[in-house]
This record gives sequence, structure tokens and C-alpha cells, in this order.
Amino acid sequence: MSKTTSGSMRDRRMEPVYVKRRQRFLAVVIAALILIIGAVIYIGVATSNREATMTDYEGTGNGVVQLVEIPEGSSMSELGPELEERGIVATNGAFQNAAGANPDAGSIQPGFYRLQEEMSAASAVSALLNPDNQVELVDIYGGATLMDVTVVGGNTRPGIYSQIAQVTCTEGSTNCITIEALQSVASTMDPAQLGVPEWAIPAVESRGNDPKRLEGLIMPGQYVVNPSADAQGILTDLITRSAGKLEDSGIVARAEAIDLTPYELLTAASLIEREAPAGDFDKVARVILNRLEEPMRLQFDSTVNYGLSEVEVATTDADREAITPWNTYAMDGLPETPIAAVSMEALQAMENPAEGNWLYFVTIDTDGTTVFNDTFEQHQDDTLRAFDSGVLDSNR
Repeated sequence: MSKTTSGSMRDRRMEPVYVKRRQRFLAVVIAALILIIGAVIYIGVATSNREATMTDYEGTGNGVVQLVEIPEGSSMSELGPELEERGIVATNGAFQNAAGANPDAGSIQPGFYRLQEEMSAASAVSALLNPDNQVELVDIYGGATLMDVTVVGGNTRPGIYSQIAQVTCTEGSTNCITIEALQSVASTMDPAQLGVPEWAIPAVESRGNDPKRLEGLIMPGQYVVNPSADAQGILTDLITRSAGKLEDSGIVARAEAIDLTPYELLTAASLIEREAPAGDFDKVARVILNRLEEPMRLQFDSTVNYGLSEVEVATTDADREAITPWNTYAMDGLPETPIAAVSMEALQAMENPAEGNWLYFVTIDTDGTTVFNDTFEQHQDDTLRAFDSGVLDSNR
């Protein structure tokens, strides 16, 4: 019995040694497997990435042009997957490498670009940095009008409709948006569908099928126009973006503060754009408000010209007597609609006019010097100075 007991004790002493050896063996095996699996994964990923980054087209494209958009706030590096999917570059990896290697890649501008299919990644990056490949922006200035303006004895100033047509009807364009198409949409589409602010819809609708009824509702600025959109899409985009700017400006509260409706404020500000030289916006705003308060007619030549087929600074007696929806020589109050694109500066001038009792102003020389007066007698004297300087000479 003592032998049996002694053998059992010996077995129990040996068991932990065996277990520990087995555990160490298993640990080594597991660690080895983990290393092997990790190595396989690493090699696979590395190989995949290397293949992706090394796969590239050669040359500058196959001649098939596609339009690519870089939205505002986007970067070139975000384009890679789309360019690969559309067959413009072979792989996103190659494009990312090329963008990273080009020191100018971070200066890419938002807009639409013409790229070809099957371009090398480096060529694609270079093409995106070349302004010749960018679809031209529509650059709308303060005081611009929807329709072209023909100056007597001078040139024709392109209107907003013409500007849109110019950037879409380029050489090789397959989607030329004509002036006629834009005018048709402007005159017939539901204003709400075009993005016109709610407070402007009744005034727009009251103009019937006039293609100028959207005047003033596209604000100055540089706009990226989608060259693949139709006339309705382009106008809706421009008006919607402008409506957002007006809403952000607090135009409803601004108008209420000076006892005008938002549409009347927009209309008054458009007169500033057409009448006031730079630096005098707030003074012309004061003249407008003073005359409305008197009340007395505004008698602005810009409102006379808006209804004419040909314009010049020196309007005629017959022009000033003509009854139109805009002629403030022949009507009380403001014109029925704005007469130009309205900048934020003009809106701010109406909200914060200069202090003064002025009722009259006139530009007296070709440098744009404008004088403001309280009385008609003073105004007459300065108008004679304007005639003497040739500012009011007629080319008719």
C-alpha cells in the first residue's frame, strides 16, 4: 500500500510539468499562426495597394470629354474615386499619388472642368489646375440687368441672360442654353418653382409673361453654372442661391425698419445701383427716402432708361413723359419692379442712409463727382455745371 501511495505522489508531481510544457507549446503555435496570418494580410494589402497605385493610363486622354464638378469646399483628393469610376483615371491610388506629387494641387478652384477619359493621373491633375479647362463662371456685377442694354452711340452691355448663354454655348458644347430659352422660362414658369422668395411672388406674377419680371432677384456674384443643366435648372439655381443670401441678410426686418416691404427695399436698392457712384450709396439712399417721405416723385433717369430700347444719361423730354411701369418722372413712388441686380452694399445703404435733407443730386463731371442739394435752385446750378462738363451731352 505504501508503494501505491508513493507512485501516486510521484505522478502528481510530474503532471504540472507536463501541463506547463503543453501550454508553452500551444502558445508558441498560436503566436506563430498569428504572425503568419498577419504577414499574409499585410502582403495582400500591400500588393493590392501597390497594384492600384502603379496602374495608370498613359497620355492625356482618348478625346472623349466629360464634365467633372468640384463643389465649393471640396478638395482635389476627394475626386479620385469618381474619376476612377468614370474611366477618367485608371485608379484612385494613382490619382492620389499624382495629386500628392503636385505642389499646386491644394489651389484647385470650385467649378466644372472638362476632362478626357483615360488620362494619366498626372495629366488629370494638371488639367484640373489649367483654367482653360474650367467652365467659365457667370460674373454678375451690381447694377447688371437681365436683358442686354444698348447705349446710344456706344456698345451693348450683355445682360444676365446673355452671360448665361455665353458660358453654356461654347465651342463643342452639346447643351447650349439660348437667351430665348431663358426668357421663355423666366416669363412662363411658376415663380415659386424657380426659387423666388415668397414675399416677391405676388409682384413677379403681376408682371404676367414679361421676361424681365425676375429682375433684381439674382444677386451680384460669381456663379458656377452647371453646363449640363437646362434653362429652368440654371435660373432656379441662381435665384435660389440669391434668395438664400437675401434671407441671411435679414431683408424682411431691414425693410420693416424703414417702413418698406422687402420687395420695395429690393427695388429702392436697385435704384442706388444704377444711380449712385461708389462711395455715395448711403447719400442716394437718403435722397430716395426723403423724396418718398415728402412725398415727391423720384424722377430718376435710370428708371426712364429701363423702359427704353436704347439708353443714355441724357434722357429726352419725350422719354421722361412716357408712361411705363418704371418711369418715376411719370409716376409716384417706386418703380413696379427692381431695375437691376442688387448688391448687399446697396441694401445696407438703404438700411443705414446718410444723415441729410437732400432731395436732389447730379454728377457734374466725367470723374463721377456727384453733388447733393436741398433745394431745386441749387440743383439747377449744379445741373448747368454738368452740362458744361459734357456729362449730359446727348448722342442722339
